[in-house]
Amino acid sequence: MHPEMIDTLVIPNTTKIIFLIMDGLGGLPGPEGMTELETAQTPNLDALAKKGVCGLLDPVGYGITPGSGPAHFALFGYDPVKNNIGRGILEGAGIDFPMTEKDLLIRINFATVNSDGIIVDRRAGRIDNETNRRLCKKLQDNIPSDGNVEVIFQAEKEHRAVLVLRGDGLAEEIGETDPQHTGMAPLPPRALVPEAKYTEALLSNVISRAGEVLSEEPKANMMLLRGYAKYRKYPSLYDRYRLNALAIASYPMYRGIARLLGMNIAGHTDTVAEEIALLRKHYHDYDFFFVHVKATDSRGEDGNFDGKVTVLEELDAMLPQITDLKPDVLVVTGDHSTPAVLASHSWHPVPVLLSAPTCRPDMVVYFAERDCIRGGLGRMPMMYLMGQALAHAKRLEKFGA
Repeated sequence: MHPEMIDTLVIPNTTKIIFLIMDGLGGLPGPEGMTELETAQTPNLDALAKKGVCGLLDPVGYGITPGSGPAHFALFGYDPVKNNIGRGILEGAGIDFPMTEKDLLIRINFATVNSDGIIVDRRAGRIDNETNRRLCKKLQDNIPSDGNVEVIFQAEKEHRAVLVLRGDGLAEEIGETDPQHTGMAPLPPRALVPEAKYTEALLSNVISRAGEVLSEEPKANMMLLRGYAKYRKYPSLYDRYRLNALAIASYPMYRGIARLLGMNIAGHTDTVAEEIALLRKHYHDYDFFFVHVKATDSRGEDGNFDGKVTVLEELDAMLPQITDLKPDVLVVTGDHSTPAVLASHSWHPVPVLLSAPTCRPDMVVYFAERDCIRGGLGRMPMMYLMGQALAHAKRLEKFGA
């Protein structure tokens, strides 16, 4: 069954659905033989697991390590392969950049290279937002537009920014310059199809100029390019599911995904406590809520096992502020796994918990990877999760006579 079949069965209702997404939730055993989720003391999540139904989700497919973009599209019931898109457009949408059909959007990672041009830190020590804004202004002031193509730098958050090329004849089929590992030199931008040669030449010039402009910076002395994407439009959650949706996320990229899918965006947040406060404030105004927690993924990417455990425990302590709203459906999961022992995204399936009065309880009593294997949801493609949530929210009619 294709996930878009669900669209034909949607019926109106006033029920409420919350998706609590702990980015990078899944893990692998650490020094004590347990994952971060198994190590954390999470009595509130465990109580939900006992009353709900659990399982494991594959964001894209068996053995495939997903990026955050396709994984989030899958969470909301969009085929992650068919709707795959470069992170550039997600970052641009996240900062509410006014995109046009002539735009090629590219994510920048500010990075640190040594005197030999070798990457020693792909995230430049996670520079602060003020430094990010200063660097983008410095690049904008010193790198002019190239002929008929306008070059635009936009700050995002920490080490992330957006490069926009605006003009005719641009192509997104370019190899990324981020090798995804330290100890290597940045890769040159390479045209993957003949039509992208013009764009390759433009980017090569921009990168060369950027290296000169950033050369004296103590940390962010190079930029790495990822996620090339031309602007495109998607059917919204309201168009597909008749859901009036609100996104609550601290990182621009996740607000960008939500904005592309027609969700309204809550105000600025820096902490999970602020996100939950916004959820409670707007609870009566919407019927679908996407609440995104970034810190689980950040600690995993930093290889900080204990830090990820701490984030999970802190979130569990705040969970009653969500459950006492008594949503008709509460889904707790992640977009992908980010085990601290790998310090990166991985292909491992993600634990999922669905809580609703209509659940058929399973044998799971702890919300953790090895327990969720035995859950009633089984192991399923992530793109079918939305259908499960809509069914439990009584927003789908019967199929067939």
